[in-house]
Amino acid sequence: MTRLGQVSDSGQKVAEAIATVLKVEVEIIDTDLVRVAGTGIVRNDVGSRLLRGFVNKHVLQTGKHVFISEAGFHEICLSCPLTGQCFYKASIVYPITAASETIGTISLIAFNEEQTVTLGTNTDSLIEFIGRMADLISSKALEQEILTERMVMANRLEAVVDSVDESVIAVNSEGIITHFNRSAERVFGTRKKSIIGREAKTVLPALPLAEVLKDGKGFRSREMFINYEGRKLHLLSTVKPIKLEGGQVVGVVVSLRDFKETQKLAYGIVNSQEIIDFEDIVGISRPLLEVKTKAQKVAPSNSTVLIIGESGTGKEIFARAIHAAGPHGHKPFVSINCGAMPENLLEIELFGYAEAAFTGAKRGSKPGKFELADGGTIFLDEISNMSLYLQTKLLRVLQERRVERVGGTRLIPVDTRVIAATNSDLQELIRKNIFRDDLYYLLSVIPLVIPPLRVRQEDIPLLLEHYMKRFNKLLKKEITGFASEALNICLNYYWPGNVRELVYAVEYAVNLEESNLITVESLPLTLRETTKKGLPNDITSDGKLLPLAQLEKAAIIAALDRYGWTDEGKTRAARVLGISRATIYRKIQRYGLQPARG
Repeated sequence: MTRLGQVSDSGQKVAEAIATVLKVEVEIIDTDLVRVAGTGIVRNDVGSRLLRGFVNKHVLQTGKHVFISEAGFHEICLSCPLTGQCFYKASIVYPITAASETIGTISLIAFNEEQTVTLGTNTDSLIEFIGRMADLISSKALEQEILTERMVMANRLEAVVDSVDESVIAVNSEGIITHFNRSAERVFGTRKKSIIGREAKTVLPALPLAEVLKDGKGFRSREMFINYEGRKLHLLSTVKPIKLEGGQVVGVVVSLRDFKETQKLAYGIVNSQEIIDFEDIVGISRPLLEVKTKAQKVAPSNSTVLIIGESGTGKEIFARAIHAAGPHGHKPFVSINCGAMPENLLEIELFGYAEAAFTGAKRGSKPGKFELADGGTIFLDEISNMSLYLQTKLLRVLQERRVERVGGTRLIPVDTRVIAATNSDLQELIRKNIFRDDLYYLLSVIPLVIPPLRVRQEDIPLLLEHYMKRFNKLLKKEITGFASEALNICLNYYWPGNVRELVYAVEYAVNLEESNLITVESLPLTLRETTKKGLPNDITSDGKLLPLAQLEKAAIIAALDRYGWTDEGKTRAARVLGISRATIYRKIQRYGLQPARG
């Protein structure tokens, strides 16, 4: 539709008003030579295209008005087939111009002698008058264009706002809701027509919108709870004032996001890791395959799992594999080391804190790991190091499936699978009143014992090759394998640090090796020195396997000889062997171990 076509109703009213006053007929033609308005005998032809229209074409092209005193005999009419026979008697044709562009014409037309006299007698005055009418129609066209453009922009903006996942609510300066997008309809479970026009405080009572409208200061990412017509909503809100150039606040825009979905998305971005499944657990030994099969069986359930194993055996890898194979493998896997931070910080990390829960807290609140893991899995590593106070809080969470943030009063439901891990004897800790027995029973619904590497000798070559290839790729090396002597050392080494120590040893060797085979010289000093001292690397003697207790005893002696038989030395030895300080003291007493004399 042409620019004049968009204001045809207004044009028709102007034409009728002019015709009534001047007693002549009026027609308005657009750039396509279509009559968009007309009076008298041409009114019936509104909407039709002029068959000839030579004069109108001339005015459209030149942008200058024309007075035809005797239609059919003017020089413009000479090329018309109706020259000398035109049914118009006379006319004044004036261009309608908008922004220096001719968008049509308006004509005063005489069809009889009386009308012809009118046009010929007052020609200059009529030209001036019709020029003003042309300006009036032009302003209407420009106004309509601006209105149309604004409507198009508004529709586009509404389409964009409706397409976003966030709930967007617009509020005017009186606190009345003026816009409510589709996402908001889904979240609140209602249609926009029932919301628009209502006071915002009746829908969003938890938001200080009156303050924002007053002082013009918005806020971002504030947690809020809303109970709307039976719907309990946990949302993250951002409020931004709408200001004019002079700073006057004329409204606010509220955006709302589902709190739990937002925190999961944020945690997933920050903590995104490669998915680990059971195929990533390398080994063919019977002890490993047995625990791997058991883990695969329990993965599809939501039962709590307690993974027991020495340091470095791969407890977290098993936990991740169980999570990935479970029904919520696409949901968050959140890991926390319970022995890596003080009690007060661990409490905040696990359970989060409410706004202004303690001095120094950032404005706003913070969800804990349990909330972040909602719908997925939380992995509690080194659970034995958790204080009795936190054990009590954890027990309550496991029993009630709800979390109360530090400094808060609201109980937040969580649907989180718990996998815990320890390298300690929890039953011994229970006897010493260091660990709660009721928590132990809740955690150990399904216990999994990960075998140490020293009882998985047939897995060692596979692990060596697996990690050699990984570090080849990372370090851009082309090592093809291990020299036989280096391989024998690895096979006969006790591996007190288990798979973790093996990984570090391979990384060390690949870094240093310059040939295509890893040689003894490239192995870590610990492996080479242990071999020279004849410590428990050789697990065979004359073709016979040595008892496990003998190997354990020899490993403890070797560690104590290296780090010392003092309290500090025993602590370091226990750490290297992957056992607790209490365990190494117990085993020293069991085996009757003493430092060598002389």
